[in-house]
Amino acid sequence: MEDKLKELEALRRQALLGGGKERIDKQHAGGKLTARERIDLLLDKGSFRETDMFVTHRCTDFDMDKRKILGDGVVTGYGRVNGRQVYVFSEDFTVFGGSLSKAYAEKVCKLQDMAMKGGCPIIGIKDSGGARIQEGVDSLAGYTDVFLRNVLSSGVVPQISAIMGPCAGGAVYSPAMTDFVFMVKETSYMFLTGPDVVKAATHEDVTFQELGGAMVHNEKSGVAHFAANSEVECIELIKELLSYIPQNNLEDPPMVECTDDPNRSDPELDSIVPASPIQPYDMVEVIKRVIDDGKFLEVHAHFAKNLIVGFARLGGRSVGIVANQPAVLAGVLDINSAAKGARFVRFCDCFNIPIVTFVDVPGFLPGTAQEWGGVIKNGAKLLYAFCEATVPRLTVITRKAYGGAYCVMNSKHTRADVNFAWPSGEIAVMGPDGAVNILYRKRLKEAKDPQALKSKLVKEYTEKFANPYITASKGYIDDVIPPRDTRRRLIEALEFIENKRDTNPPKKHGNIPL
Repeated sequence: MEDKLKELEALRRQALLGGGKERIDKQHAGGKLTARERIDLLLDKGSFRETDMFVTHRCTDFDMDKRKILGDGVVTGYGRVNGRQVYVFSEDFTVFGGSLSKAYAEKVCKLQDMAMKGGCPIIGIKDSGGARIQEGVDSLAGYTDVFLRNVLSSGVVPQISAIMGPCAGGAVYSPAMTDFVFMVKETSYMFLTGPDVVKAATHEDVTFQELGGAMVHNEKSGVAHFAANSEVECIELIKELLSYIPQNNLEDPPMVECTDDPNRSDPELDSIVPASPIQPYDMVEVIKRVIDDGKFLEVHAHFAKNLIVGFARLGGRSVGIVANQPAVLAGVLDINSAAKGARFVRFCDCFNIPIVTFVDVPGFLPGTAQEWGGVIKNGAKLLYAFCEATVPRLTVITRKAYGGAYCVMNSKHTRADVNFAWPSGEIAVMGPDGAVNILYRKRLKEAKDPQALKSKLVKEYTEKFANPYITASKGYIDDVIPPRDTRRRLIEALEFIENKRDTNPPKKHGNIPL
């Protein structure tokens, strides 16, 4: 037995070296950690248990039978993050460039199946050159096996992808189907077709980072949700995200002890909305003054900035925040912001996270680019997501809520549970100025002093319609509250509706307007 144990120890040491010291040094020289170093940073010390360490590929073509490395390019296993169980796989660029073989895919699939059965989040750390060319269609089959499990896992357990190096070709579809995508600036990139193919097809000269770098996918495409300055920062962000979300779709999010007074009043909120309806203010400041300890994890912070989404806590409860941002494009909804919001709302609904919506929206962005680009379809996505959601839902209208955008932003008519408005709230089909132009077009045209008449009519319209009390009188707003009391009222409402039961009609699944 002693000899057998020595053999086991030797094999383990061999597996731990991956592609060897020279390739490890090269990985470090490129500013990147190794697959195992990343896992060590992510998981609680000593909690990692590796699976399939001794797996090797089965390819015999191109002399591959003479090139076998234990683990075959991906480290898989399970452990704990802050005491909570997770499954993790980390691609090893030092072994065949992290390229995927059929055996490699089987390791990942086994882990995905274990995560679903065990009801635990799964985290994939991506650093791979793509499919292993020597295996031909077997590697493509392996990728598709992984994709299938991404779909089956969706809405069952949280799926997180961390792009820490290259992720190209068909490999990008796996992270795209996970719930959250993290990227590291300067060292990670994603694209379907690389710079050489782009140049051959379109004659565009573009670098790896320009084509698919972290900020490209955080700012332009919206594929990625977080951009970190380093791999260490990326891993810390993943840990923070995990603290807000449950283990699976049958559990509630983790409750933490609240050290911030639930009854705290904030007089500064009474004056945060400017007197002028067209003057901007920062909705993030409103959010931070209301939530526990001002701690807000913004998601998609660089994409479609006219809408804010992210996680926070109210009275120790995890909540998802959706809010218009008056400081960007006056807070209008458009193609990108609607799709961004819909995706976030559906995640929260999948995993039993209450949704709190802050509304200050003048409508949808006008223009041919928006109409031709499908703003109708994309706006409908956000409306669909809110209507479909059965989790506890609260709304606070801070200022404008006009037209169809009022309907879309978690209005009472979408089955929202408790809807508040501040005294500055204006709920109407459109703003007073535009409404007067339409309603009194003929009178204004015939008036001796059109400007004076318009000012008078705008004032009358504002008094009659652009205030929250008309809406409250119809029961569409549950209460008009002093801004300073927002935190207390939201926490009270969450406590009362935390056990709500709402259902949708029996069906295989809905047909969201994709």
